Amino acid sequence: MISFLRSNPGAPVPETEIRERYNRLRWHALFGIFIGYAAYYILRNNFLLSSPELISEFGFSKKDIGFISGTMLIVYGVSKGFMSAFADKSNPKHFMIFGLLMSALVNLMMGFSASFWAFLFLCILNGIFQGMGAGPAYVVLASWFPRKSRGVTTAMFNISHNVGGGLVAPIAGASIAWLGNEHWQSAHFVVPTAIAAIVALIFYLFGTGRTYNEGLPPTSKILGTEQEELIVTKEENVNLTTWEIFRDYIMKDINVWFVSFIDVFTYMIRFGVLTWLPLYLLETKGFTKGEMSAAFAIFEWAAIPSTLLAGWLTDTYFKGRRMPLAIITLIGVGAAMFAYWGGSDLLTVTIGAGVIGCLIYVPMFLSSLQTIELVPSFAAGSATGLRGLLSYVLGSFSGTALFGILAERFGWDAGFYLLLFAVAGCIFCCYMTHLGVMRIEKKKRLQAAENN
Repeated sequence: MISFLRSNPGAPVPETEIRERYNRLRWHALFGIFIGYAAYYILRNNFLLSSPELISEFGFSKKDIGFISGTMLIVYGVSKGFMSAFADKSNPKHFMIFGLLMSALVNLMMGFSASFWAFLFLCILNGIFQGMGAGPAYVVLASWFPRKSRGVTTAMFNISHNVGGGLVAPIAGASIAWLGNEHWQSAHFVVPTAIAAIVALIFYLFGTGRTYNEGLPPTSKILGTEQEELIVTKEENVNLTTWEIFRDYIMKDINVWFVSFIDVFTYMIRFGVLTWLPLYLLETKGFTKGEMSAAFAIFEWAAIPSTLLAGWLTDTYFKGRRMPLAIITLIGVGAAMFAYWGGSDLLTVTIGAGVIGCLIYVPMFLSSLQTIELVPSFAAGSATGLRGLLSYVLGSFSGTALFGILAERFGWDAGFYLLLFAVAGCIFCCYMTHLGVMRIEKKKRLQAAENN
């Protein structure tokens, strides 16, 4: 592994300074991964925004655009799986910055490319480097924040992709207004590259790796929260290889598999609604393009307040148990699906889409949070990688390609039956995960009683 990326221990912090250093650096940690992951999304979603110009200026077809974006999606999912596992053996700060800079370099080259095959190759590379973002971010969250506050802090981080994705269009619009329409490639690719490079520098100066990289002991030891955590990290296990971590802490843990399939089903629902919403509303509900765009925006932005609220609720009222709220919101998703599917007027259908968007991101967020609580912090990247691999390869494929096949052959209703199946499957996996959490908590209580 490149020495810059290797996870090395920081200079030990004197005992008297540990608590003060920890209290200060944990917010640096959250700030770094927030701006870093937002920048990843700026470099991921800009390609789709450039598709009208690629069609009009370079002669790309809609089929070409779909093939490139679909290929990038699969490559990203596979990369996320493997890169997140590698993040467990790396300094997560350096790993995340390296991926961001490489993605920026690829985007810079996209700003000077004109052929289909060049764009396809560069988008594949971008998908590979984009996979370096999520894993290290969750390694940092698992390392710095205890279970009792991890819901709120992880929710704060989780909206970074909404922020980054939401900035793509304003950045492109302002850049085109500044540079002119003839420089649309620079507006869509070069300007985001410059922004990402600045963010990477700020991240490097002010962000942090895990506590181990900063010379601090594990958070549970600093705060004395061993009994509150599901799985306690006593010390960084630097002797295990990436494969040994995955084999011993991921593959053999049925709870990690259940929580990963929560993501498969939520991604099936998310992509099944998001991908087909424009065509479905225009073809079957008689929406205008303006009304459809409004429904699309509501679906995406409704996730921000619901995610923040969910993090606070699971910390405060559910005492760190994530799955009960996930089940409640999934029941709401199922009910809203019928309004979106069967509604005949503009208001009902828009509310249905908005409620689905508001609620579906909650179990997505809670599954990511639950994942890093089911394993030691030094295995958080590997657990995130399995979840990411399955969610994109199985979940996004089912929500896009399989939904499209069913809708094409049997009508839109068949696609919605698939999504309702996903809701039921997701509730089942949430329930099984919750049972696993309860078993772990019971075991810890019995061990504590024996020790006393």
